[in-house]
Amino acid sequence: MSQSLPLRCLVTGAGRGIGRAIAEDLAAAGHHVALLSRTQADLDALADALPTSTLVLPADVTDPATAANAVAAVIDAWGGIDVLVLNAGEGVAASITRTDDAMWDHTIELNLTAPFRFLRAAVPSMKEAGFGRVVVVASLASLEGAPYVSAYTAAKHGVLGLVRSAAAELASAGITVNAVCPGFVDTPMTERSLAAITNGTGRTREQALQAMLAGQPRLIAPSEVAHAVMQLIDDPKATGEAITIDGRQS
Repeated sequence: MSQSLPLRCLVTGAGRGIGRAIAEDLAAAGHHVALLSRTQADLDALADALPTSTLVLPADVTDPATAANAVAAVIDAWGGIDVLVLNAGEGVAASITRTDDAMWDHTIELNLTAPFRFLRAAVPSMKEAGFGRVVVVASLASLEGAPYVSAYTAAKHGVLGLVRSAAAELASAGITVNAVCPGFVDTPMTERSLAAITNGTGRTREQALQAMLAGQPRLIAPSEVAHAVMQLIDDPKATGEAITIDGRQS
């Protein structure tokens, strides 16, 4: 890795689940970590537990000003930004006919437009340094379709297209752009999905989980996703990749 250590990192959706695991791995490797999510209490608790320098940035990624403000805060604090991990995202299940404009717009804003804004904000500093690592936490929904998640699937297909296009554009500048594509992960988001299934169908949690995991042998641990993210950050040659995490790996 040509860039000197520690790296200056920004993780969105950092308060819980996958984002928290990524932040923990980055800090364990000795890097500075800026933590961004909507819930300040989660960020404060995480920052207190990390062994390296942190920034706590409570914000909503769907606010158009958040990306530029967050990247500016990292640059002001540490003199630049080396690593951008775009993890914030969520989807709501609904049939096509029940997916109204508000649901569609929010899903695209959260899962596609917000990552674009963060990438756009970070690229100038990374280009100036001749170094950057961008990793988007996408989804298996970036690679395949499923019923009742048309908005989420469209957004995740779109963000993978963004990753591939940005990777091609920025490779000559020393910036890699990659995605990890996990299936269902053992996170609060998945628990909310299970609750929606049980409330909507009368199934037990176990029945809902069995239906959710059709084609996936088990829930994925957040640490597995974090490990894949770290591998991409450490690899100077990987760019434009979509790493599948489907619970079948040991």
